[in-house]
Amino acid sequence: MTLKERYQKEIVPMLKEKTGATNAMAVPKVVKVMVTVGLNAAQKDPKVLETVEQTLRRITGQKPVQTKAKKSIASFKIREGMVVGMMVTLRGDRMWDFLTKLTNAAFPRIRDFRGLNPKSVDAEGNLSIGFKEHIAFPEIRTDEVERLHGLQITVVTTAHDREIGTELFRALGFPLRTA
Repeated sequence: MTLKERYQKEIVPMLKEKTGATNAMAVPKVVKVMVTVGLNAAQKDPKVLETVEQTLRRITGQKPVQTKAKKSIASFKIREGMVVGMMVTLRGDRMWDFLTKLTNAAFPRIRDFRGLNPKSVDAEGNLSIGFKEHIAFPEIRTDEVERLHGLQITVVTTAHDREIGTELFRALGFPLRTA
């Protein structure tokens, strides 16, 4: 059973009961997953841009979009229009596949992982996770890696509340620590 099927058959009725919703459409759901990487080293080495793009393409199965600086900031040595990051937005089946891979493969591979902090869920019920190393994902072969970089994953939901969002993530299998 896939995560999407489990959500529809098991998690929706459970959350419907916990939240007191009368309609299954009122139950919170995952809308999208955004995977982003900030680039500060790209100013000195243009090869980093190519490496990050290949990494995101492998991890998500989708071509990343370059994010550019909206205005110049002299203290950060950034000019307007300069590439400052890359991002991928996943929706639909790719999103569910990515969430399955995240919970079943990536989290167990993180060094000294003791669960996610429940405070990672914001007041609107969205979860933000920062990875220090991108090698936690099974698609990345450690012998091919020249340079480590981090990445940020944001899981956006329709939960408008921290408690309901936390319940949703626990039900989906995210390893949230007990506060």
